[in-house]
Amino acid sequence: MPSLFASYLRVYEPLTAFDRDRQVFWRKYAREGRALGPVEGPVRQRSAVLEALGAGWTRLPDLPDEAYVLQWADSLLICPWNLRLRVAEAALNARDGVPSVLADAFVPPVLAGQAKAVVEDWRSGAKVLEHGVPRVHEQIATWGVPLRWFVFVDLEEREIDLSAGRRTLRYRTEISKARRRAHRGVAVLRKSLGDAPITEAVEEGTRWLEEFHPRSIVELDYGGLVNLLPDDVLAGDDSPGLVAAGLSALSRGDADDASSVYEKLVDRWRAVQLLERCN
Repeated sequence: MPSLFASYLRVYEPLTAFDRDRQVFWRKYAREGRALGPVEGPVRQRSAVLEALGAGWTRLPDLPDEAYVLQWADSLLICPWNLRLRVAEAALNARDGVPSVLADAFVPPVLAGQAKAVVEDWRSGAKVLEHGVPRVHEQIATWGVPLRWFVFVDLEEREIDLSAGRRTLRYRTEISKARRRAHRGVAVLRKSLGDAPITEAVEEGTRWLEEFHPRSIVELDYGGLVNLLPDDVLAGDDSPGLVAAGLSALSRGDADDASSVYEKLVDRWRAVQLLERCN
């Protein structure tokens, strides 16, 4: 199946972040080799969501527990897919802006009501006592990488593979480092720009990072975007470095330098976004 033109921000947590039953389940899941890698996983996720949204469904179907698995040093780390929540969100999104007749045909009202309950329970933390603190381990962005994500990683943490069939570009870092960068970025943005949209976006990402175990790993994955860009562009991509340079310029009050960096980043990623119209 073709790649999805999306990027991903993931958090992998150690087994100790989960309750005892989940620890047993994920350890067995990893031992049996059931996990897909980040190259194949997005297609499986998308297929599961689309299949669960068939017009004949009158309830949210039971979905298997799936996850990405990462061996980091001596630790096994897990990034759950949270498929039930993804299906619920997709069901509600499918009804937005669509005439009620079409919305009801594609996502029946009974299914929409169940989806709304799942999302509200998750967001309110209604299942905390039963399952622990609810956490969404993966954020997804289509046709680009949100600039705020680059605040969390460093250019030196890049991992790139341009071999045929396994093209990847990603950054992996310890969550403690990602949090320090996030807090530092928020401080600079708030002092320089105040309550600007970019400040609020980085603050939101910072709060999200605080939800996870302190020994987690953060991964920024270019996903299917690597199939839109030639090798030389990928090899020369320095977006995290540009973001760091822009924040440094803001911190020393150099608005012109900061604006120049920002415009370069926006132009770079706008070119990727425009490819959606050509698709």
